Amino acid sequence: MTPFVNVDDFQQAARRHLPRIFADYIDGGAFSETTMRRNRADFERYAIRQLVLAPLDQTADLSVSTLGRRSALPFGPGPVGFLGLYRRDGDIRVARAAAKADIPFVLSTFSINGLETIRKDCGRTPDFQLYLDRDPQVNESHLAACREQGVERIFLTVDTAITSVRERDVRNGFRATDRMTPQLLWQFAKRPIWSLDLLRGGFPDVELVKGRPEFGKGALAQASKLSARLEKNLTWETVAELRRQWEGKLILKGISDPTDAERAARAGVDGIVLSNHGGRQLDHATSTFARLRDVRAALGPDLALYIDSGFRRGTDVVKALALGADFILMGRPFAWAVAADGERGVTQLVDLLREEIAITLNLAGLSSVAELKKAGASTLIDLSDKDA
Repeated sequence: MTPFVNVDDFQQAARRHLPRIFADYIDGGAFSETTMRRNRADFERYAIRQLVLAPLDQTADLSVSTLGRRSALPFGPGPVGFLGLYRRDGDIRVARAAAKADIPFVLSTFSINGLETIRKDCGRTPDFQLYLDRDPQVNESHLAACREQGVERIFLTVDTAITSVRERDVRNGFRATDRMTPQLLWQFAKRPIWSLDLLRGGFPDVELVKGRPEFGKGALAQASKLSARLEKNLTWETVAELRRQWEGKLILKGISDPTDAERAARAGVDGIVLSNHGGRQLDHATSTFARLRDVRAALGPDLALYIDSGFRRGTDVVKALALGADFILMGRPFAWAVAADGERGVTQLVDLLREEIAITLNLAGLSSVAELKKAGASTLIDLSDKDA
């Protein structure tokens, strides 16, 4: 088998492995997918300064500490729904690889395998990304499960109260189809390896709502029900109420404007994720990377600033850290990696990104992420600045 050399290789392999309904769900964005394209294009605005003859430790220290917890690397798998549909036990496989790499993993509300299963398998509890249900009792049960399993950080998603249109999903019927159709059966038949792997023992359920008949049976039906049940009336008072209920770390995921970053700083949360949901919500928005410096300034120096959306390269990670990010979450790359080659694929992805970051730092005359953070924006050249 040809080795995986970069993230794009995992994407191509994942598309060969997956039925189109799931490949398009991972890859797709809102409407014209303009925001999704900008998430990639805007990294080109900055170049990295190459400095030579600096005394270097060629075993670069890539560790970071975010909200009091050390991570061996400055990036990790962010929440992606239904990882267990892309390869059987996909959530567990990503969690295992993350644990071995000593990096955090954020589990989605829409995961196939839940907190308890992953904790028992991996020996540690992931962080949890929370979608609020319109039923307060459902939300209370989610928080109770988090407490019971020892979750320390909840990432509340705040940018999906209004559900956008992802045209690839409309064409394929994802989150609209709650049962097998001839179209789906044909897609599955064209992917026999995926079908044999995933469908032995029956179609999976979303563990978090297993045994609750109101959510339906099987992940396809549950995906549709979960989406339809999302709380539409999310406000800053919602955040305040959750802050009162949750004693652990609370991070708001989906802040993309400095005005909201300022309000988050006053709301008593511990941090934010600068995110546009991977270009899956507001079409024709800015990229997250383009807003990073302004959001960092508005948030202040003390709150944790995570960022996601569009990260594919170690150089992307280096640029974001230089401009004020504390940690990078990646969604699609980890979904592609686990779909392409299971836990082994995720481990290869982590290794590739680790190597690219280390090489980039050394060629920039740096030996650690700590040195990079200290140097900050001076590590980069703004190519849009004519005086640079």
